[in-house]
Amino acid sequence: MDAAWVNTAIAVGVALFYVAALVSAIEAILQSRTPQGAIAWAISLLSFPFITVPLYLIFGRSRFAGYQEKRDRMERESLELIQRTSGNVQEFVLPVTGRDPLYTSLFNLARMPATRGNQVDLLIDGNATFDDISRGLEQAQDYILFQFYIIRDDELGRRLGRILADKARAGVEVFLTYDEIGSRQFQRSRLCKQLHMSGVRVAPFNTTQGRRNRFQLNFRNHRKVVVVDGKQAWIGGHNVGIEYLGLSKRFGHWRDTHVRFQGPAVIGAEQAFATDWLWATGEDLEISWDFNSSAEGSSTVLVFPSDPASEYEEAGLMFHQAIVAAQHRIWIASPYFVPDRGIISALQLAALRGVDVRVLIPDEPDGPMVAMANWSFTRELLAAGVKIYRYQGGFMHQKVLLMDDQLAGVGTANFDNRSFRLNFEITVLVNDVFFARKVEDMLNTDLGRSREVSLDEFDNKPAWFTVAMATARLFAPVL
Repeated sequence: MDAAWVNTAIAVGVALFYVAALVSAIEAILQSRTPQGAIAWAISLLSFPFITVPLYLIFGRSRFAGYQEKRDRMERESLELIQRTSGNVQEFVLPVTGRDPLYTSLFNLARMPATRGNQVDLLIDGNATFDDISRGLEQAQDYILFQFYIIRDDELGRRLGRILADKARAGVEVFLTYDEIGSRQFQRSRLCKQLHMSGVRVAPFNTTQGRRNRFQLNFRNHRKVVVVDGKQAWIGGHNVGIEYLGLSKRFGHWRDTHVRFQGPAVIGAEQAFATDWLWATGEDLEISWDFNSSAEGSSTVLVFPSDPASEYEEAGLMFHQAIVAAQHRIWIASPYFVPDRGIISALQLAALRGVDVRVLIPDEPDGPMVAMANWSFTRELLAAGVKIYRYQGGFMHQKVLLMDDQLAGVGTANFDNRSFRLNFEITVLVNDVFFARKVEDMLNTDLGRSREVSLDEFDNKPAWFTVAMATARLFAPVL
């Protein structure tokens, strides 16, 4: 009797696994963002259900459930609050007329208008960035918004943590959120406990919140945002850790870029943080939303958040639009260069029509699979006239875009499918000839520390290298 019961239980379990595999395969076909992903998951689920059903529960979904509703509500409410503030932000809003395809498409994707009258400063490498952020935090009188993908309990983390704790004890409202996977050690650290005890409101982003997200480990909140009193904001590639100061024995010099901006565009950074805070805590962000126009800058700025809850792959479309709009130059710097077919085609076409297309990547990417994928895409792009440079002055982690002579982007989004489809990212797009010239000078310095790759290099590679490139390319959608 017991044996018969066991056999029945096993049979029911096997049947349920196959039903789960079938349901998951149908869901993958209906919801996967790419045909390749849908086919791969469907075949794997139906062929090897006992292995792939658990993997699908963890890594399978590319749409983040529930966030969009809270984001839409927060954007609607924050815009209403902004319109009731004492400052007249409307006079700084760049009207969308339809005559400029670049701004028309980017506005519709970002859901926030570009604004004039901003002052933007370029911050090169970790010391300049965190010294500037520290000075800004010290100036806080009302509130601080502090968000990073990685926060470490190390020398840098404790230095910034002391400022945040002191400000909280002095009555400044301090809101801190982090990605619990990227900062998995921070949430159990002494630093995190001390911040809590000092009055800092600390909350993980909580990507596994909600029934449909419960088992998902594939989504990351990769944003790095700091806002002080609604007057100034910082966004860029750095995280909070001593390696970002170049103090890691493994990486050595860490090449990265941040920006500080002041003016009406700060509202865009606040709005992105407020939506993440609402998701993380279920609470509205209690700040004044007052607009301060004292910066009186000359830059037009669009703060461009992107997330996996949206209908569109916003970060990928942003890069795609910049590439197709470029008339004589498109330069891209990214530590992870694993683009999709649409981006590859756009880069090839840009080079073929005479645009100066340059891609700057690390000479030693973070991981062998990423390295092989980089080489695979490099060979394909070189044939069309795209110039590929490998940075040799340390590990390059900056995410920078330069289009023609006026548009520059600095942010958190890498040039890969993870940033396009799975991560919460944020980029600052600056339309300003003077700022673009600073970015050009910075990138020219980086190019001077890099070597240009040629097609001849592939003739000298061993046979296994070609096989490794092809294999890595198969995994490009999940790298």
